[in-house]
Amino acid sequence: MDKETLMVKYAPVILLVFIMFFQYNLFVTPQELEKHHREIIREISEKYVPKEQYNSQYTDLKKKMDTMQDKIDKIYDAIVAERKHL
Repeated sequence: MDKETLMVKYAPVILLVFIMFFQYNLFVTPQELEKHHREIIREISEKYVPKEQYNSQYTDLKKKMDTMQDKIDKIYDAIVAERKHL
């Protein structure tokens, strides 16, 4: 097969494939990738909390729960001690 036969036979198919690539946006530019990357980062920051912030809030909550448990234990001990005197 010579070059002209290949061009005449396969050129329309190759042209159609390239048109489909561009029509369905199968080629992506670095600018488009950067835009999508920024959108993903923004969406993640709106929906999720950073790990450091979560850990600090968790430790604060745990301290508060421990304090509440200590107070409940003291109330329980006071009630039990009062019942023993009756």
